[in-house]
Amino acid sequence: MSNLFQKPLFTYVVMLFFIVLGTGVLLIPFTDNYLALAIVLTIEYIIFLNMISYFSRILIKPVEKAIDTMEEIQKGNYGVRLQNGPTMVGTLNTKINGLASHLNQLATKKNLRLEQLNTLVNNTESSLILIDERGFIQLINTKFINMFGGKAENYLSQLYYDVLENEACIKAVQKAFVSENSIKESFTHYIGIKKLYYEISGIPIFNDQNNLKGAVLVIRDITDLKKLESMRKDFVANVSHELRTPITSMKGFAETLLDGGMSNEETTREFLRIIYNESHRMQLLIEDLLTLSRLENENFRLVLNTINVKDITQDIIPTFMYHAEAKKLTLHVDIEENVVFKADKERVKQIFINLIDNAINYTPENGHIYLKVEKQEEYVHINVSDTGIGIDKEKIPRIFERFYRVDKARSRNTGGTGLGLAIIKHIVEVHEGEIEIESEVNKGTSMHVYLPL
Repeated sequence: MSNLFQKPLFTYVVMLFFIVLGTGVLLIPFTDNYLALAIVLTIEYIIFLNMISYFSRILIKPVEKAIDTMEEIQKGNYGVRLQNGPTMVGTLNTKINGLASHLNQLATKKNLRLEQLNTLVNNTESSLILIDERGFIQLINTKFINMFGGKAENYLSQLYYDVLENEACIKAVQKAFVSENSIKESFTHYIGIKKLYYEISGIPIFNDQNNLKGAVLVIRDITDLKKLESMRKDFVANVSHELRTPITSMKGFAETLLDGGMSNEETTREFLRIIYNESHRMQLLIEDLLTLSRLENENFRLVLNTINVKDITQDIIPTFMYHAEAKKLTLHVDIEENVVFKADKERVKQIFINLIDNAINYTPENGHIYLKVEKQEEYVHINVSDTGIGIDKEKIPRIFERFYRVDKARSRNTGGTGLGLAIIKHIVEVHEGEIEIESEVNKGTSMHVYLPL
């Protein structure tokens, strides 16, 4: 019965005492036996105290536990449970347990969805910022932090114009709010000396009543796209230039012949020779462009066969020996016996042709060219070296670019298209091989190609 002296039961115990005492005062005029009256009132008081204690255990205590449990649930602790029973309080406990279980399931689903949303938002390739209708930032993803620096807590719950340093971002938000339409713009951003290109989209958010509730900023890195666009423009410009030059030459000489130049047989033959050479140059250029196009096609497949290097070189070496001798060059050939590997024979032959042809074109008279093929662990090593004009170290990273020429005048005079090394690089890459270059100006160049066995 110790619980009777605790709140709130103690208040009822005191009230009951005064009620019994008042009853005794009222009954005194009707009896002379005060001792008997005191005993009866005391027994009555004790009986009522036991009744209060009993009902406290049966009703009040479980209700208090139920209230405490509801407070825990209200705080978000959905794992608490009450003891079930056959009474009405037990039924109440069962209902509360069911509610807690249901809320626990809803909270689990909510947390799972939030986790999935956070994973999606933080792993997207674009930066995301969510701004409410008052201008406060409510969400920001990891990509934005990587792009612009800082920490998430520096942005969240802050006014966008106070924390966003990039003027393009601020203007995009303002335009989205003012126009209530989606906007898309691009801007440049510098990280140190590195120049990056970003595309920003401002998208207003509306509720079911079509009231503006905020805006989302999506920022995408388009630096690679800009580079590709620049490469495309350069490629088109280079192709146009490479085709325009021979066409202009052919047209000029043809017009001269048509205007009466055919009266001189020697002049006619010279002009026709020039027209033939220029048309042959155009044919080579178109063939190289088609080769590059096929190699870069995602559906391109190598025709793999087991090939012997000797079978390839014996077809092309005699021709290059003749060209080398015509330029007063010496071609040295050192090919290891039984170098057999799996590759596309025609593509590998093209590697040999382009490498040796470049060496002959860029090596002056009385120079030397060396072709060496050998096995090295898991690779076939193809090495073509020369004692030619060499390449400046600053220009080496660019030699595999389309139409790039170390010596433009020499390349055009020899009929080069400027695509040979680009083709070699693509062939090596589709074979999952490697290509390396060593060069020194006025001393020569050494090209190394490694193809897997």
